[in-house]
Amino acid sequence: MSGVHGSQQDVDIDLGGLFGAIWRNRMRVLLATVACAGIAFAGANLITPKYKSEARLLIETREPAFTTGTDRSQGREQPAFDELGIASQVQLLKSADLIKQVTRNMKLQELEEFDPTAQPSAISDLLVLFGLKKNPLDLAPEDRVLKEFAEKLVVYQVEKSRVIAIEFSSKDPGLAARIPNEMAKVYLSLQSGAKLDTNSEATRWLEPEIANLREKVREAEQKVAEYRSNSDLLPTGENSTFAVRQLNDISTELARVRGERANAEARAESVRNVLTAGGAPDTLSDVVGSQMIQRLKESEAQIQGQISDLSTSLLEGHPRLKGLRSQLVGIRGQIKAETQKILSSLENEAKTARLRETQLVQQLNSVKADTARAGEDEVGLKALEREATAQRQLLETYLARYREATSRTGSGSTPADARIISAAVEPTEVSFPKVLPITIVGAAAGFALSAIVILLAELFSGRALKPVGVVAYRREEEVEEIEPEIVVEEPVIQRETVVHTETVVRSEPVVRAEPVARPDYGPIKDVRAPAKSLLSSIAPDEDEVEPETVQASLLDTPGLADDGDFSVASVAWHMIENNVSVAISVSPSGDRGSTATVMLARRIAEEHRKTLLIDLTGSACPTRLMAQSTHVPGITDLLVGDAAFGDIIHGDRLSSAHIIPRGNANIKRAMRGIDRLAMVIDSLADAYDTVIVECGPAEVEGVRRLTRGQETDIILSIPGAEEDEIVELIGAFGEAGYSEIVLMTGEGAEPPRYPGRRAA
Repeated sequence: MSGVHGSQQDVDIDLGGLFGAIWRNRMRVLLATVACAGIAFAGANLITPKYKSEARLLIETREPAFTTGTDRSQGREQPAFDELGIASQVQLLKSADLIKQVTRNMKLQELEEFDPTAQPSAISDLLVLFGLKKNPLDLAPEDRVLKEFAEKLVVYQVEKSRVIAIEFSSKDPGLAARIPNEMAKVYLSLQSGAKLDTNSEATRWLEPEIANLREKVREAEQKVAEYRSNSDLLPTGENSTFAVRQLNDISTELARVRGERANAEARAESVRNVLTAGGAPDTLSDVVGSQMIQRLKESEAQIQGQISDLSTSLLEGHPRLKGLRSQLVGIRGQIKAETQKILSSLENEAKTARLRETQLVQQLNSVKADTARAGEDEVGLKALEREATAQRQLLETYLARYREATSRTGSGSTPADARIISAAVEPTEVSFPKVLPITIVGAAAGFALSAIVILLAELFSGRALKPVGVVAYRREEEVEEIEPEIVVEEPVIQRETVVHTETVVRSEPVVRAEPVARPDYGPIKDVRAPAKSLLSSIAPDEDEVEPETVQASLLDTPGLADDGDFSVASVAWHMIENNVSVAISVSPSGDRGSTATVMLARRIAEEHRKTLLIDLTGSACPTRLMAQSTHVPGITDLLVGDAAFGDIIHGDRLSSAHIIPRGNANIKRAMRGIDRLAMVIDSLADAYDTVIVECGPAEVEGVRRLTRGQETDIILSIPGAEEDEIVELIGAFGEAGYSEIVLMTGEGAEPPRYPGRRAA
């Protein structure tokens, strides 16, 4: 359709028509939906049910209770598993070694479910024979079981957690629960066994290493002792050698001697100064402290007391007094002499201190030289001590690790870094297939596929396309029908030949489509121009067709009802059922018959057929009813060459049908190209499903020139005609060689003037 008038109008998809097509084919859609649902239901019930169960493991670091506190105190606490660690444990659970261990423990190789290829079918044998399939028996039984097991196993990490789920599906619900539990058990055993192996290997490796370290430590300590002895670096405790200790002692003694010397010199100097000045020596602490001085002082005090006592009774010249005074002078001389001795003693003490100081200084210098030499030797000693200390510490570390590894070699002493938090239980519901969801999905698929097929058929056939801007009006509510005033001049028909008709019809239902309403154009008058039809302007050919007597029967036409229903709806149904592509409509009654032809075109278009009406009437009645204006280009403009093909096709204002108006060119000049008109109709018949040529009150000769003697359906649009008139017209067309004649007597009532409006 767009190929015919694509230059004039664009097309759009009629959504209403698409859904209408689905509704019209609802029984087919329903049958497809029920069939697909039934197939899905039967297929779901034929599938062997499978059960699914799941066990869950929590991955965490676990240590023996008797070592956890020690490890934490030493800062050796193991870090928690990260994402990569959890992913590694997932791969370990899916490893072939673990699966093989499970299959051996549960003897799965003996079950047919895990080795279905052990008994191949005939089809499988044929495929293997022709080389289209690899022989499954070439694989070892364990490998076949491993492959089948892996297909039924799903291991995954629960999102945002350190939990690993082990999911297994099987035909046996008990087996579906036992296998995940067995996998978890084997996994924990492998983890614990790996730790035991690690500890055993550590113990075996540490034993010779510890023995070697002990020998190295002994040798290192022996070297330290020999070096000390050879270097005279005897230890005195607190990381100090003998030379250092001696140096410290001499320094301390020297300081003490120097203090004593200074003290003796000071005391002697003070005694000397007192004696030189003639002072009383008894004021000096060293003098007073002397016992001799104290005894002399006591004697002096006694004599002085006696002299005082005798002085009161005796005279100064008394011999007793003289003798006492002489003793007093002698005692004082002795005190002075004794003081001099004390001075000499202090001087000797100071001299002795100076000599001791000199000796200590000499000894200190000698010890300093020895200490310097010992410091150089001590560098090598410290290196040997460091080596011995390092060997000793390593030995102690190995011994601690050895004791720890030995304590963990016992059964159950090393728990795995995981624990079961949810054991698999025997499932009670089938995991696959879910009969109800599969049936629902099958029904939905059937409905969708059938609907898609119908929609594609509508789109590819073009029935779902419409010109952009075409609006159809339909009656939305009952409105009073107003019969338009039509003034028709009845033609005078001479009744010369009467063709007897025989009523023979098929009992087929007449599809009555809802009439497409049109706006009120006022009274339609039959303006009889000198040429009642464009075909009336065609000059007759020189060759006359010899008339033939044809027994035409109105009711022999397929699609007409038994009760003589020759309405627009019945004729439309006839043309759709018989797939009539080109029909020539003749309206002897003028515009009233042309109006019925317009209604026929709209009826056919309602059934989603691409319909075109060509206006060849002299009054342009179809153009007025369907086109936007009577002055648009039409068929006459095409025939004279004033318009292109795409410019003359226009959309009906009230339906999805199209119209080629009469046009504005000179009619007689246009009818000279009658041969081109036949070719135009043939071309349009290729683009449209139905092409109706409305000729108006045309004569038989004009119609014959238009069809050029080809077999074409003739529609006689005669609303309200008499039976004799109808028989006469049929006889005339029958004599001209037209055997397919369809009578259309109108709709029975004209459409309302103001119909409801809806989009086409």
